[in-house]
Amino acid sequence: MLFPRGSEAISPTGHYTGYVWVRNGLAPPELATAEGRVMFHLLEPAMRVSRLLGRPTIEGLLVARHRMLDELLAGAVERGEIGQVIEIAAGLSARGWRFTRRYQDLVYVEADLPRMAARKQHLLDRLSGPVPRVTTVDALAADGPSSLGAVADTLDPDVGTAIITEGLLNYYDLEAVTTMWHRFAEVLLRFPTGAYFADIVMLPATNSLARRLAGGLLETTLRASVHVHFPNPPEAAKALQAAGFPAAELLSAPGDDPGAKLVRIIDAWT
Repeated sequence: MLFPRGSEAISPTGHYTGYVWVRNGLAPPELATAEGRVMFHLLEPAMRVSRLLGRPTIEGLLVARHRMLDELLAGAVERGEIGQVIEIAAGLSARGWRFTRRYQDLVYVEADLPRMAARKQHLLDRLSGPVPRVTTVDALAADGPSSLGAVADTLDPDVGTAIITEGLLNYYDLEAVTTMWHRFAEVLLRFPTGAYFADIVMLPATNSLARRLAGGLLETTLRASVHVHFPNPPEAAKALQAAGFPAAELLSAPGDDPGAKLVRIIDAWT
């Protein structure tokens, strides 16, 4: 999980999310951390109350977005459109580990800030078989060795490439997000096909009470301000197109938990 520049510590949210993925069969037990286990059990009573009241849970949101991103990426790989992936702010996600096993020819690069990248490499070293490449990237860096462009330089320019961000966008304000989108599109235009898959939280617009409850749940659980950038999916798609993605749409995430309804999945192509 990548956080604003200057925050190098591995966030409690990153540990929590990693444990949720293990708990739901989306990651091997080796990627669970003690910190994530403790945080999950501390929050579980509040999440249980939310379930009983029919309100969103963070676990429901996390699982829904993760599975939908998996689905979009798998489809692109199986259609032969994508053969390389850069996942920015990969955190403790096991997507790279799962996809390198599922698709033997796929090149998968996981990128994060230095401390998380080092922790992830240590955890991956405990697993047998192929693993994704782990590197350091600052999503806000315009150039230099830690920039997205430097990672793209290491890839095959003749192979379709995807960029994935999960759980990243809502930690940044609108200016930072649109700057990242411009940079992502610029990098993907180097390749014959470019795809960008991501999630973005959109709080309920029609019910002010539901909006306050959902926003409060997210900010309390994540222990950080949550930026809501767009009033609806069409406005977000318009901003993606302005950033250099001529084909962009936002999809609903599947799932019975109301948390799934708080997130939209970006499916954008250069």
